[in-house]
Amino acid sequence: MYDALPRESRLYEQIARNKRASLELLANVVALWLLLGLLIGFAITQTAAGGLDLLVCFGVMAVVFGLLAYYRGASLLLHISRAREVAHDEAPQLWNVVEELSIAAGIPMPRVFIIDDLSPNAFATGRDPRHSAVVATSGLLHRMNREELQGVMAHELAHIRTYDVRFATLVGVLVGMIALVSDYFLRSTMYRMAGGRAARNLVGVLILAAALALAAIAPLSARLVQLAISRRREYLADASAVEITRDPLALASALEKIDGDPRPVAETNRATAHLYIANPIKRMSGDGLFDTHPPIEKRIAILRSMAATSLPQEDPRAPRHRPDPSRVRSSSARRDACRVVA
Repeated sequence: MYDALPRESRLYEQIARNKRASLELLANVVALWLLLGLLIGFAITQTAAGGLDLLVCFGVMAVVFGLLAYYRGASLLLHISRAREVAHDEAPQLWNVVEELSIAAGIPMPRVFIIDDLSPNAFATGRDPRHSAVVATSGLLHRMNREELQGVMAHELAHIRTYDVRFATLVGVLVGMIALVSDYFLRSTMYRMAGGRAARNLVGVLILAAALALAAIAPLSARLVQLAISRRREYLADASAVEITRDPLALASALEKIDGDPRPVAETNRATAHLYIANPIKRMSGDGLFDTHPPIEKRIAILRSMAATSLPQEDPRAPRHRPDPSRVRSSSARRDACRVVA
């Protein structure tokens, strides 16, 4: 089972594969968005020119909202979640853990935020490792010991290291756009039909029917794409966290504590739920199509099986990587960083 963990030599290949997959899935969501615009334009104007005009309009909207999501999406998510940035003196243990694990993971230290909420949970956001943030609830800090906190933060840093956070932000915005426009079109069409302003010919009726069908299916299809990818990447992030900390049982214990707390995170919704390490809404469970996360019991079982498997012994003659002390700002973080890689 441990062989499934990403090795240092394969890290860049893993990141490149993640970026390619993200672009392909993002292209599929954009294509769905443009097709929706084309059919809605045909259905509303009953002309080919009207359909093409709305297609261009939707294309411009996709570019504008995509750029906004890329450059400002993380700030928006942090604001929606009511997360506040903290300095070292406000949360020294969290700060030191993030600092030491960033060194072990080989990425710049992200900004550190806290949500004042008693439910234990955490998430990461950003567009790349140099522009990223990790967020922990106050409940997580109260419930976790240091090793468990390391496991959770390593999981979030894994999402940053493999650019999962960029995909989650971009697709989340586009999925929201599709849902809003589809809902508006369905409501306005029902109003027009109730007023007797329906299509006047067979072609118009067929185009309207196709537009209505796509408007009903598009949000569901886009949402399924988003959730399916989120679930698969949670397993990968768990494995990457173990690769960073070498302690699968700490992350398994943290997930048990998170799962055992029945309180939802107050400042969350379906648009941000997929970002968290575990479902923050607490109302969905199982392994259904609409779950934002894989079953937590399966994740814990996999982590325990990793612990039960003997880890390969290092060659004692090989040089051991240790963090550069000059990159660690505090003495406590320097000691902790050495403990992680020791």
